Amino acid sequence: MDRILVVDDDVRILAALSRIFVAEGYEVVTHSDPVQAAREEGFQVVLTDFMMPYLNGIELLGALREKNPRAVRLMLTAAADFRTASEAVNRGEVYRLLGKPWTLSDLTSSVRQAFEHYRLVEMNARLTREVAEKNEELTVINQSLERHVVERTTGLLDGLISALDYRDTETQWHSRRVSLYARRLAQESGLTGVALDIVEQGALLHDIGKIGVRDSILLKPGPLTPEEWEEMRKHPEFGYRMLAKIPYLHDASLIVLQHQERWDGKGYPEKLSGKSIVVGARIFAIVDALDAITSDRPYRKGRSLQVAKDEIQRCAGTQFDPVLAEAFLRIPDEEWLRIRSEVEAMEADEIRRFGSQVQLSLTPLATGT
Repeated sequence: MDRILVVDDDVRILAALSRIFVAEGYEVVTHSDPVQAAREEGFQVVLTDFMMPYLNGIELLGALREKNPRAVRLMLTAAADFRTASEAVNRGEVYRLLGKPWTLSDLTSSVRQAFEHYRLVEMNARLTREVAEKNEELTVINQSLERHVVERTTGLLDGLISALDYRDTETQWHSRRVSLYARRLAQESGLTGVALDIVEQGALLHDIGKIGVRDSILLKPGPLTPEEWEEMRKHPEFGYRMLAKIPYLHDASLIVLQHQERWDGKGYPEKLSGKSIVVGARIFAIVDALDAITSDRPYRKGRSLQVAKDEIQRCAGTQFDPVLAEAFLRIPDEEWLRIRSEVEAMEADEIRRFGSQVQLSLTPLATGT
């Protein structure tokens, strides 16, 4: 039931107000002593006189506000006190000011509006709480969905790289190294959040288009002919067409398409130059050179990290984005060595697991002979 607190030091006025509000259907609590009234709680609306002994109306409403912050405050005042009382309205302490003598219609209408205001404020607070709770639930759901998408994306990327590795066994671990190298250089260059994931994905999948290159060319032990090189140079476009229609890989597919472009415009397939090359592809070009120089090849042993740094510095402004080359050179050697060691540990672990699976698959045959 709607409950109103009415305070007036004139007991006759207090009795009259009480009869009016009871007739309106409210539960009425009355006090002629404002000090006692200041202890009340659990009402939605308070109506008080302004001029009273011990506490005036503004002081009483201030005291009541501490324990009943959402209660709607109304005040009665004579014309002589109007200026002082109106200051309380302007400070937001009073919802509405009513003059003495009042008209019945104005009084009852003001109290009805006060209760309606209280209900609206309460409804707004309840809806705000419910929205906050729903937002928390949605946050949990979104986090779960994001984990699910990441897991599925990671599985898809691993599957794509493994599929290529069946054809070119050197590709998988090169791709994993450059993907982590690229993420570290992207961080150093100021990229954050999703942009880091895109760079890592693009670097991981940079050679996926080689799936579309014939084995006779991809696995050829000797040098390629000009015609064979022409086909090999199509692998960025093959990779781009494979990935571009997958929504969450579209941005990464641009890195795949442009990973053989050069800062000076002498790369392929589109001879792009400078910042017309996406930043992920410019980052990749540097870390790809790092991995190529420091990794063993059939025709030579891998060279030192310092040799790679010198070469990247020498080619800054021609093959490589000079600003990104500077960022690369700022990163301590220990970080590049740590990343390489992590991937080597992954490779060794997979070799052990693969060997165990082969052994298990051969054991029943050996037992049966």
